[in-house]
Amino acid sequence: MSAFRTLSETMLASPQIGPEDIAAAKEAGVTLIVNNRPDQEDPGAPQGDEIAAAASAAGIDYRAIPIGHSGFSEVHVAAMIEALEGADGKVLAYCRSGTRSTFLWALAQAKSGAASPEEIAAAARDAGYDVSPIRPMIDMLAAR
Repeated sequence: MSAFRTLSETMLASPQIGPEDIAAAKEAGVTLIVNNRPDQEDPGAPQGDEIAAAASAAGIDYRAIPIGHSGFSEVHVAAMIEALEGADGKVLAYCRSGTRSTFLWALAQAKSGAASPEEIAAAARDAGYDVSPIRPMIDMLAAR
């Protein structure tokens, strides 16, 4: 079972999940799963369609916002903001380790003005993630 980490009252991040984790997500109040891992990044890991099908069967919405080796773009950040704003309940975002999901959440929080860079960094740190590699981007987005 994956370890869901709390970033906020409505946001969880996780390393790779499998269909067996969907019931725990539902029990935790998750209404939307966001996949930040590109399909075939690890062919042995559950792929997006498998997670989407399990989520759908449990009544949980699913959205893919894959972050590959090229990194984050404003399109990714805008898609995450849209996903977060459209969610009616908790969101669970996952990738290989949860770091990309945390980073994307942090950038979305900064751009939308939902939290200050300090609050974002503290929430990520409390969940076991370090946003210092993207802190300049967080600061830039928050200043816009």
